[in-house]
Amino acid sequence: MANNKVGNYRWVIAALLLFSTTINYMDRQVISYVKDYFCTPIAKGGFGWTDNQYSYVTACFTLFYAGVTVVAGLVIDKIGTKLGLALSLITWSVFGILNAFAGSSVVVHTVVRSLFGIGEAGNFPASIKTVAEWFPKKERALATGIFNSGSNIGAMLAALFVPWCLIHWGEAEGWKMAYIITGAFGFLWLIFWFAFYNPPYKSKYVSPAELDLIHEDDLAMHVAPSEDVALKEKISWWKLLSYKQTWAFFWGKFLTDGIWWFLLFWLPDYLKKQFGMDVHHIMWPTFIVYAVSIVGSTYGGNLPRVLIKRGMPVYKARMSAMFIIALFPLCLLLTQYFANTAIFGTHALTLTIGVICIGAAAHQAWSANLFTTVSDMFPKRAVGSVTGIGGMAGGLGGVIIQRLSGILNTSYPVHAYLIMFIVSALAYITAWSVIKLLTKNARLIPD
Repeated sequence: MANNKVGNYRWVIAALLLFSTTINYMDRQVISYVKDYFCTPIAKGGFGWTDNQYSYVTACFTLFYAGVTVVAGLVIDKIGTKLGLALSLITWSVFGILNAFAGSSVVVHTVVRSLFGIGEAGNFPASIKTVAEWFPKKERALATGIFNSGSNIGAMLAALFVPWCLIHWGEAEGWKMAYIITGAFGFLWLIFWFAFYNPPYKSKYVSPAELDLIHEDDLAMHVAPSEDVALKEKISWWKLLSYKQTWAFFWGKFLTDGIWWFLLFWLPDYLKKQFGMDVHHIMWPTFIVYAVSIVGSTYGGNLPRVLIKRGMPVYKARMSAMFIIALFPLCLLLTQYFANTAIFGTHALTLTIGVICIGAAAHQAWSANLFTTVSDMFPKRAVGSVTGIGGMAGGLGGVIIQRLSGILNTSYPVHAYLIMFIVSALAYITAWSVIKLLTKNARLIPD
């Protein structure tokens, strides 16, 4: 009987994905905290950038991230997750470190940050494909929520570590050290990745019972499960675009990913302008926002699982959970109202951070479920490619949001963040409506 005990090694894999995503987001978040120094006038020791120039850097990063995500998904489907995720991390870590040597040139920063985006593009296609390979459908949203919470943990660590670098070494040297040190963390993770990761059927740590659990959703089992998947022809990229399910994921990502980019790259700037905060005071409010988001990522990913256990079909459970989640960001409509110190006095900051926390947590819950719709509706051999298409869509949406924020902050600074929070509030219920329309009669794409 002991030999039939189901092991839990798949959760070790989820932990590895959690740490890679943590490093991914910690590295990309550095720029939001050094923005204040970059945008300080040259006469006061900074680079003299404008908000518009800063938005070019973040938008180009997002654009390259988006474009390469499609290619990354195809490559990872071809070479496998072990090598694919490793190559991705090496690339973004190298260019993350090189960002420290970009000087004050907007052009050089844009080029290096774009190459950095090329590396970062592989993390999510590889991670989603790994979850599809290692977890049965009933556990995928939870596993995705766990590794996706690394985006919050990485942002939290950056919220404390980057300002500390700026304070400890001074802004002129601290921004360089922040890039170098955060970039170096990735190489440490590689040691554990190569030591502990193999596909389920090759892993010596996976019991036969756990392997059966991992592949309990497979309908055709002519040979060993992973071999069966590998033997089949891949679905072409153009064929994937013929499915409404692909476009549902595309629009879901396009309409909502940019909101998270906005919070990542502009939240410190918002707190500085709205409440007059400096680098010393921004640390904890931003830390709290990303910390609370972890709850959304984990619980949001678990909500469909609860509904499925109660007998609800997978699709209905997923869409019901996503509708509930999409309602929470509507509270962001109150952000600028609560930020009015003339009305709320010293409580304005607390109330403002509170509603932003709800919106950020809702995004992570939404993201965990949106990613999992891919493995709900597509066979494993197509997951990386479809995730890549969605990543491209999310990146394109992110480019629009970055440029919109830069233009508004430069040309209409008084109302810029009011407009941005209205856009953020309405994005999710709009995306849910589009997804529902396109997947009304959704079913798994045949293998």
